[in-house]
Amino acid sequence: MAKPWVDEKGYIAARLREALYEAELAKEFLRNGLVRNAAGKAYQAWKAVVAALAAERRETLARLYTGVKRLREGKRVSEADWVIAFMPSTRLREVAKALSEVYGDEVYYVTEVALSLHEYQYNGPDREGVFSRYRTDKHAAKDVEHVVAIVEKYAASIKARLDAQSK
Repeated sequence: MAKPWVDEKGYIAARLREALYEAELAKEFLRNGLVRNAAGKAYQAWKAVVAALAAERRETLARLYTGVKRLREGKRVSEADWVIAFMPSTRLREVAKALSEVYGDEVYYVTEVALSLHEYQYNGPDREGVFSRYRTDKHAAKDVEHVVAIVEKYAASIKARLDAQSK
């Protein structure tokens, strides 16, 4: 995959492909009754969308992350570029909050649902609501469908912006 600090448009295009592949896998897993697997794929799809949005609005992240990171090969990159490239789960919520100022609150709210699905992927349904926010697989499946639909919507709009820039 292209690095965002080397080829921003290539990076965004790669993240969009990733988002759509993960979304398709989530739908396939749902069709086969594999709800926890589908939840993980929906989460990964949304995370890829957030990374693409972050790359589009690098300046927004540059105001939030001002440090420098050293990569394994010794190269130094801005912390903002590092977050965009790796989009760690631990930073997803704060990145989404920053991006919601540009793209609207939906980005933040869908991130919250995606993080809930990520939690559910590992813990499964929990009738008591201690280890998972989902009491049943059916409730989680509804959120997987919702996140996948929004992933597809955002991927289409990002692709349209990318195509318009290429003209």
